[in-house]
Amino acid sequence: MELDARTVGADGPHLLIIAGVHGDEFEPMLAVQRLWKLLRDMPLRGRVTLVPVVNEPAFVLGQRCGPDGLDLARTMPGRSDGSTTEQIAAALTPLIRQADFLVDMHTGGRLFRMLPLAGYGLHPDAAVLDRQRQMARAFNLPIVWGTTPHLEGRTLSVARDAGVPAIYVEAGGGTVLDPQAVDWCIEGCLNVASSLGLVDRPAPPSRVLHVVEDDRPASGYLQVQHPAPAAGFFEPAAGLGDSVERGGMLGRIVDPFGELLAQVPACESGIVLFQRAVPSVQMGDSIGGVLPVALKG
Repeated sequence: MELDARTVGADGPHLLIIAGVHGDEFEPMLAVQRLWKLLRDMPLRGRVTLVPVVNEPAFVLGQRCGPDGLDLARTMPGRSDGSTTEQIAAALTPLIRQADFLVDMHTGGRLFRMLPLAGYGLHPDAAVLDRQRQMARAFNLPIVWGTTPHLEGRTLSVARDAGVPAIYVEAGGGTVLDPQAVDWCIEGCLNVASSLGLVDRPAPPSRVLHVVEDDRPASGYLQVQHPAPAAGFFEPAAGLGDSVERGGMLGRIVDPFGELLAQVPACESGIVLFQRAVPSVQMGDSIGGVLPVALKG
């Protein structure tokens, strides 16, 4: 299987920019389409490879996963003789290993709304880690988040093992396309390319508000945060970006007549980083998560 990838530029540092690892994350896909048109007319000191829709079968379905039900972000490095998602992973893996740098852009998908962030794994190689910190800050979103490097099956785990500095981005999500998130992704990729010396671009004023590094084993694994204790209708009690104390209410789950089934307390103090955009939940579904930042007294 081959991915629909295009490269612009010549010899030199090689930046790989991908979107659409999940089929319902649309803002980065549109951003990469527009980046292609911008970069092919710009002088480059190196190469940029762009893949706007990595997971085309999932995109056709408008869902996170393709028809085999596998999550591409848990399937890397894949198998060339496997299912559709495994074959896509196997096709993407050499692109990552051959690159010098990786930017993998995501959103909260249909199910979640998220604060915009640029994240990276806390790589054991100090030089790789420093470069990732530089790239994440350069992307210039309000949150910079370093998390455990030990989550497997992901684009960043392939990059980690290959020694390729890599960041991921979360910008957008929910059921309506967010034009601002598209712009953030375009500007962020150009900022990263500039920080790596591939293009000339003035450094913009910093939008970074929070820098958090958290090496706990499940840090960065969003889908396991705050699982719903019951199936029903989720009503949030705190909004995206709101401060919450440990034990404070993130929301409640009610039955079709509004009777309380369960409350969902925050597992730690911080700000609401992401929140379920679709009210219907099954038991075990994540209803959102908290970024562990120090709260002002």
